[in-house]
Amino acid sequence: MKSRRILMALMVLVLLSACGNTGIKDPLNYHIKDFTFTDHEGKKFGLKDLKGKVWVADFIFTNCTTICSPMTFNMAKLQKMAKEEGIENIEFVSFSVDPEVDTPEKLKEYGKNFDLDYSNYHFLTGYDQAFIESFALDNFKALVKKPENEDQVIHQGYFYLVDQKGTIMKYYKGSQDTPFADIITDMKALQ
Repeated sequence: MKSRRILMALMVLVLLSACGNTGIKDPLNYHIKDFTFTDHEGKKFGLKDLKGKVWVADFIFTNCTTICSPMTFNMAKLQKMAKEEGIENIEFVSFSVDPEVDTPEKLKEYGKNFDLDYSNYHFLTGYDQAFIESFALDNFKALVKKPENEDQVIHQGYFYLVDQKGTIMKYYKGSQDTPFADIITDMKALQ
């Protein structure tokens, strides 16, 4: 009888712990440190503005000659798909990896090349080059490096799915072969 109660108690614990499961397979669980930067409107925007929301982040720059335009195009497509799927309380964030060039005005102008809905999309800048390089590495485990005397910045082309608590759950290819359906499914799992 006693062993039966213990078994029942263990089963209840297992069931209760499963209720907290996000449904994301093999989550990364990278925690993002607090930040406040400047968005494309020149307004302060940071982690506190994203609290309680699922969000997708990437790293781009306006002067990019390779993957940034396809990534931003794909973020705009993902934003539309999320809206069509009825996913609410979602944000899209692009961190500039060339902040000394990418002013809020330049980021806003860059965004006009894509069919974005700025009600839940933010281009961010307002920090120096050394900061974004360490911020990307420390929080996203992402490489960002601007070689001296060059105008192109080395960076990775991923989309990062972040939960309501500011924890990176997964990353996906962002410039080509982007797994849109998988990202939408994972967004829904976090809702």
